[in-house]
Amino acid sequence: MHNSAQVKEQDDSIQLSAGTDQYLTFMLAGEEYGLNILNVQEIKGWEGATPIPNTPDHILGVINLRGTVVPIIDLRKCFGLEENEFGQTTVVIMVKTYCEGNERVVGMVVDAVSEVYNLNANEIESTPSMGTVVSTEYIKGLATVEEKMVILLNINHMIEVEVGKEAYILP
Repeated sequence: MHNSAQVKEQDDSIQLSAGTDQYLTFMLAGEEYGLNILNVQEIKGWEGATPIPNTPDHILGVINLRGTVVPIIDLRKCFGLEENEFGQTTVVIMVKTYCEGNERVVGMVVDAVSEVYNLNANEIESTPSMGTVVSTEYIKGLATVEEKMVILLNINHMIEVEVGKEAYILP
């Protein structure tokens, strides 16, 4: 006889072997975004960052994460969204990115963390063409989950390292 935890573990392993990926979702300006959970290193509450002079507006500064200096970016500013006061639900998602064969850690400030969803590749719709007016190159796709649309981001394409510098650039 199996207990419910064993059955859930078996169901999860079957889903993962069948091509299911997990996505951590978060909120920005009332919209839900997601990124592959394999890119998530950790989630921290917002405690501030040390500003660095002459950096773009979307880079809030840096923090020391266990001996590593990590740049912190404000996704609202990156996406051209209205600024919002940071509150109790504001968090920093530490993500691992891969650029030019190097692993980097970057912190992304978001309004709140939402859910973790299991999504099959066939549940992800490609990004519709928006013409030249809207850039969709950083959107992996769209998924409808529980009657709502989730915008899935490709974090590795979104963040790139400027060659020869330690500056993180988001167009």
